[in-house]
Amino acid sequence: MTRHQKRLAVPNSWPVERKTQTFTVKAGAGPHGEDGVPLVVLLRDVLGYVDSTKEARYALNTDSVLVNGDAISDEQRPIGMFDILAFPVRGEYFRVFPDEGGRLALTPIDEESAGSRLGKVVNKTVVPGGDAQLTLHDGTNVRVDVDADYDTKDSIVIDNESKEIVAHFEYEEGALVTAVAGQHAGSIGTIETIDVTLGSGSNTVVVGDDGDGYETVEEYVVVIDENFTDDEDAAEAAAESDADEAGESDE
Repeated sequence: MTRHQKRLAVPNSWPVERKTQTFTVKAGAGPHGEDGVPLVVLLRDVLGYVDSTKEARYALNTDSVLVNGDAISDEQRPIGMFDILAFPVRGEYFRVFPDEGGRLALTPIDEESAGSRLGKVVNKTVVPGGDAQLTLHDGTNVRVDVDADYDTKDSIVIDNESKEIVAHFEYEEGALVTAVAGQHAGSIGTIETIDVTLGSGSNTVVVGDDGDGYETVEEYVVVIDENFTDDEDAAEAAAESDADEAGESDE
């Protein structure tokens, strides 16, 4: 198996420039599968906190970078949708969120919001012992009581410290969702209708937003809570602040 990753061949979700250099860092084994972005790419190419892989290794060895509440020392650790990236020493916290076009972006959040993360239930099975096991979009498995009212396509919120489920959002009409893939990736709205497709085709959903709304397959939407709309406001405010600072430096 090759240890190299050509930039032109990276998934569309990776926030990297494809034609500046030939190679980039290859993601290691871990959550999110092939869509996971190596942590060093976010530290170096997106945030600009380090200039090289060597600097990233040094920073990670100081336990100053947390992913979902855990200190990470592997610069190739895959980072993906809804992960929480925290820099306690800097007082900075980010949620990985799909931007327009499905490319992953870092949305600034506050310390309280960084204490938990969202996960979409993609599978539910009964395991030995009589419990049910929920498999989330990033590969995480969570055991719950077999009678617990969780279903596939629902979303749950997991506390990063206790690893317990602290909130549950059902996939249903009226639910707040975001599109995470397709041409509407990054759009937030409310499910107006869920249309069941007979046969093997995907069900479709009609989502109402601030515009004319849109229709997409249900695999492309994830149920979220109102905190995500607050994140959008925080991101816009941060962008405006950065623009103001850049303007002042040019004067």
